[in-house]
Amino acid sequence: MTPGKVREFFAILREANPTPRSDLEYYSPYTLLVAVVLSAQATDVGVNKATPALFAVADTPEKMAGLGVDRVADLIKTINFYPTKARALVNGARILVEEHGGEVPDSREALMRLPGVGRKSANVVLNVAFGQGAIGVDTHIFRVANRTGLAPAPTPEAVEAELMEIVPEAFLLHAHHWLVLHGRYTCKARKPDCGACLVRDLCGWEGKSE
Repeated sequence: MTPGKVREFFAILREANPTPRSDLEYYSPYTLLVAVVLSAQATDVGVNKATPALFAVADTPEKMAGLGVDRVADLIKTINFYPTKARALVNGARILVEEHGGEVPDSREALMRLPGVGRKSANVVLNVAFGQGAIGVDTHIFRVANRTGLAPAPTPEAVEAELMEIVPEAFLLHAHHWLVLHGRYTCKARKPDCGACLVRDLCGWEGKSE
């Protein structure tokens, strides 16, 4: 996709949704971090059903660490891989308390040292909580980037690098959400809704339908 088409691609998405937001429900950098950790291999809808009860008793690292693994696991047991995620949340909370004064760090390196936080998750936290121009390449962004020809690459890391290279600065803050939402609701995996796609004319996918 040419630079001109890339700019047009994001301009169209911005016009339709000027201030996109995450589907995850949160109210602080820490509750966002918890929700992001829980969302791995789980739906945002499922996470949002579980987090109110969890946040009612553990919305800070201090409280989370104090609950312990068994209690956290019981509160999130509706979510996939909840025993592993409970351990990650409690151990991560202890690290935040001991090494960061109970605050969520705003660096990718520090975030990725927390259990359950990979590069994608770290980028989401940096983007949503701290307003950094980071792109967390999940399955939706990976699909949209490759299917449309926006940033075709063989791995999520390569797609991220390509997007960071080509996305104009004016669109970088919200690029993550525009691409996620487009992949989740329009450019879906099994049955993309090409007829309702706002960027259809810019898409290079040979399989696009009417």
